Amino acid sequence: MDHTRAPILEAIDDHRRRRRYGFTPPAHRQGRGADPDALRILGEGVYASDLVATGGLDDRESSNGYLSDAQELMADAVGAEQAIFSTCGSSLAVKAAILAVTRGEGELLIGRDAHKSVTSALVLSGLTPRWIPPQWDAERHLAHPPSPDTVEELWQRHPDASAALVVSPTPWGSCADLTAIADICHRRGKPLIVDEAWGAHLPFHDELPTWAMSAGADVCVVSVHKMGMGLEQGSVVHRQGGLVDAVRLTQCVDVLASTSPNVLLYAAIDAWRRQMVRDGRAWIDRALLFVRDLRRRVDAIEGLHVMDREIRAVAASPEYDEFHLVVDLDELGVTGFWAADWLRREKGIDPGVSDHRRVEFTISLADAEDTGDRLVAALDALAAAGREADAPPRMYLPTPGDLVPEMVMRPRQAFFGPVEVVGAKEAVGRVAAEQITPYPPGVPAILPGERITEKVLRYLRTGIACGLVVPDAGDPQLDSLRVVREAEPGDPRA
Repeated sequence: MDHTRAPILEAIDDHRRRRRYGFTPPAHRQGRGADPDALRILGEGVYASDLVATGGLDDRESSNGYLSDAQELMADAVGAEQAIFSTCGSSLAVKAAILAVTRGEGELLIGRDAHKSVTSALVLSGLTPRWIPPQWDAERHLAHPPSPDTVEELWQRHPDASAALVVSPTPWGSCADLTAIADICHRRGKPLIVDEAWGAHLPFHDELPTWAMSAGADVCVVSVHKMGMGLEQGSVVHRQGGLVDAVRLTQCVDVLASTSPNVLLYAAIDAWRRQMVRDGRAWIDRALLFVRDLRRRVDAIEGLHVMDREIRAVAASPEYDEFHLVVDLDELGVTGFWAADWLRREKGIDPGVSDHRRVEFTISLADAEDTGDRLVAALDALAAAGREADAPPRMYLPTPGDLVPEMVMRPRQAFFGPVEVVGAKEAVGRVAAEQITPYPPGVPAILPGERITEKVLRYLRTGIACGLVVPDAGDPQLDSLRVVREAEPGDPRA
């Protein structure tokens, strides 16, 4: 295929050069009616390129095939049989993948370290989750993708499940042994879905962790805005093989997607694919040299430690994405929450994931010596400030087994059923009716349908005192929780 083309980008350029004008949405009319400050801050080009996808950029029958051509080029570029663009991020894409392989009923094997976008699909679909325990580093309180042996064990216990879903890489950069897990699923004739949101760059260089499609996964979802160079909310669903119906997957995306997709996001995905096919290997060659040197420089700062061998030793797979620069602050004696806040406030640096002892920085292919020097200088100052900081409040850290509560009812049933709000003490032992997610990275600690335990609640509440954020809870301070209302005597539900 002709990878010098970027069909959507070219169509936008043609639309603008021909000065076409639409009596259709968007009503700002390519910027004519936009707020002057919005034009100044966002740029006139944003508004000029913000076009309705069908009946505007393309005709009302999409006969020019701009989107379909771009999707075919993407699939060809990465070795998939099908690629579907999402302008609602991987949050939509992974829900569509789950619905396509399960038909919205039955059981799904799913890693308990899954992102809330994955677990939200359980609420929408009515599926029963069968949790695959992650590979735990109990010493450092860090979860890695599940091992193949654990996946095999879950299949033996739940042979009627429709599919398995794992997250790889994690937001910390550790990876699953996807080849082994795919083989385990395929021996049963069952598909493997990989939430590979952090892996958009993986198909384009053989020194990076194994790309899900190369490992034999049936469906994978990538966020082009995370490790690719697209715009926020740009994502792609990839499919291969005969275990997942291509039409059903497309229709599930259509059911969930906006009918007014943003062509700016489409164009950015399209252009990124062309960029990576043309220059990706050279970009990644340079970026690998840069990030390896950057990791050495940060690790040399007193009180800071860049994690690498610890992750490879504990994770089920030795593969690790070095572009996740994970800094352990245990020796410095401060939390990742404190470090993230200090860096934003004092140095204008926005980190990625943070927790009770770590802070992570996602290094992009766009980073270079100037941004690396800025990060090293900021972290050197952070270390000096951390040595003078007050001791942080203590956060209770439960054992790995305590972080997988009992599932009492299906998430959909608990979420949409009768609910009441009770105080934190009264919530212990009750069934949760809401999702409670420490963020980032966005892995729920409590799901609708799970029995709330004292240890998990203590972990969350002490974490909030340390700087943990749970934005999806009805009460972000967790002084109260939404729980399933218990049946009164005489209630027909009793």
